[in-house]
Amino acid sequence: MLETGAPQPPSHTAGEPAPSRPPGRRTALRIIGGTVAAVAIGVASFGSISSAAAGQDIHSSLTLIAPAAAGGGWDTVAREMQQAQRANGLAANVQVVNMPGAGGTIALGNMSRLEGRANTMLVGGTGLLAATIQYDSAATLDDVTPLAVLFEEYDVIVVPADSPYETLDDLVGAWRENPGAVPWTGGGSFDQLVVTDLALAAGIDPVDTTYISSDGGGEAVAALLNGTVQAAAGGYPDNIDQIESGRLRALALVAEEPVAGIDIPTAREQGYDVTLANWRMLAAPAGITPDETGELTELIEDTLATPEWVSAVDRYHWTEQVITGAALAPFLDEEHARITRLYEEMGQ
Repeated sequence: MLETGAPQPPSHTAGEPAPSRPPGRRTALRIIGGTVAAVAIGVASFGSISSAAAGQDIHSSLTLIAPAAAGGGWDTVAREMQQAQRANGLAANVQVVNMPGAGGTIALGNMSRLEGRANTMLVGGTGLLAATIQYDSAATLDDVTPLAVLFEEYDVIVVPADSPYETLDDLVGAWRENPGAVPWTGGGSFDQLVVTDLALAAGIDPVDTTYISSDGGGEAVAALLNGTVQAAAGGYPDNIDQIESGRLRALALVAEEPVAGIDIPTAREQGYDVTLANWRMLAAPAGITPDETGELTELIEDTLATPEWVSAVDRYHWTEQVITGAALAPFLDEEHARITRLYEEMGQ
């Protein structure tokens, strides 16, 4: 799911403000206060990174920036990569720096100021790309050097086990008949993009949908189980325990094709062409040389081949989907256009 900030009203993307609607005075004060805190964290972290990065070789000193607080998806990627690199001697001194704020754009903005510092990498993905669009951030992925997409994590459409909706068609039928009467939730901004994409595939206006933001996958599951909402989109790793325990019923996996080891039919198989994936990537600062880009890409590929990383992929139910080199820019352009369209459909 996407790493987000404070919860927003149901009509907006989870965890992030809709820029087209000015907040009230009290809300504005909360946003300003949170932004100041995030910037303060970012500036302190940026100073640390700048000092550590100067004149260092990537194999002797490497910094991985997680653009969110410890414990989230981006942080997990950074720390699993750190462990794999340390255990296999790929880099002697690997540090992880957490730099939360504004859906990852605080970290991205600071990263854009590290031009030419090849021993720093930023973890990002669908969430970071979406945040640059939603916030219309000054820094974008054009201001860094994308290196590789690592893997995809898929959402699953779930309802409570005692729900009257036995199939995705059952759920969509009731939703289509009265969109506002079937409230949805999700654990982050990405999940609302998935719900929006499903609405469009089902011929439902996303603006008419009731979407109640949850702060993380645990809160989304609680909203399902206490009856606050009737359906949710959420990361498969966040929901697998509840599905296997019988508390939640999985109606569809949001993936292009069936995934080995996941016995849930895809939305596409059921007639709804919804395939938005929560991919994760790594980027370096702008201004690095082609040789440095190649060296970092080789380091990433070596990391992905380690037993520690392979174990993490299995443990977190990630689906390896590595994209590097000439294929990377077209992929990011296509995803940018796709996510921009979904925000427009939400009226943002």
